[in-house]
Parts: sequence; structure tokens; C-alpha cells
Amino acid sequence: MLQVKDIPNAEVMQKFADRYPQTDVKNVMTFLNLLRVGTDLSNALNGYLAEYDLLQGRWWVLLLLMREDNLSSTPSALAEKAGVSRATMTGLLDGLLRDKLISRIHAKQDRRQIEIRLTKQGQAKLDDVMPGYYQRVNQLMQSLNESETMNLMSLLQRIYQQRHVFENQTVEMQNQPRS
Repeated sequence: MLQVKDIPNAEVMQKFADRYPQTDVKNVMTFLNLLRVGTDLSNALNGYLAEYDLLQGRWWVLLLLMREDNLSSTPSALAEKAGVSRATMTGLLDGLLRDKLISRIHAKQDRRQIEIRLTKQGQAKLDDVMPGYYQRVNQLMQSLNESETMNLMSLLQRIYQQRHVFENQTVEMQNQPRS
């Protein structure tokens, strides 16, 4: 995946706006900055997790299991909750199983049914990772006061509710240059 690193300045964006009149420079610049912050935070989180031999996908699976009362779930439920394909989840689970952070449990009635369970080693890994994670999140978010935090949450929720615009192929393209 390409990452947003070089945000164009207003002058460069104006060139695009001159060619594509539907361009709102302020909106595009805001959107690109949002993507860059998300990318940079995701990369920083991966850097932190790498100190514990984890990346976000594997870490998230451990967290999903820890959320369950019995520390167990099915591979398909984990894939659904993580928003990944079953094949991707299988790869994540294979790595976690190899590191003994999870175990596979076959149902007694039907050995084809499998549950994934967080092991003691998996819980210990989370117990190592999570205090530093929460400390870093707190330090990051302390740059905002309570009102700013609530406002940011509200704004992000409003943007999130519009995420479908990239999925919708029927968005009218006004003033699109014709060949």
C-alpha cells in the first residue's frame, strides 16, 4: 500500500483545481492530511508492536480473543470482526499458533468445527504490550483538551458516515473533462 507522505501545497493543488473544476482545494488538503495522520499513526503503532514481535493484524486477533468471555472464537467470526478475508485470517492464525499465542480446539461432536483460544502465552504477550500502548495513546491524546477530544470524535464520526462515497460508482462527475 502506498502511503501519503508528500502532501501537495495549495499552489500545486490549484493546478489540479484549474484542470478539474470540481476540486475544492481546502477539502482535498484536509482529506490528504487526515490520510497522512492515519498512515503515520498506523506506522508508529506497527513500530511499537514490532518491539514485541507483533504487527497490527496479529495484535488485533489477540485483542478480539481477549474480549470474549471464554477467550475463544471461530476463525470466521474473527475474520468478520477484523474486516479481513478468511484466507487472511488463516495466515494470521497460523503465525499466532506457531508462536503458541493461540490454540486450535476441535469440537468434540464435529472435528471440522474449530475454535481459536487465547493461550496463557498470548495473554502474557498482551499483558506486556498493552500498558505501553495505553501510555502512548494517553500521551498522544493529551495534546487535546476534553472539548477538543469530543469535537474530534464527532467530526471523525461524521466523516466515517460518509466513507461510502468511494464505493459508490454512481457519483455524478460534474465538469469532467471529455476526451
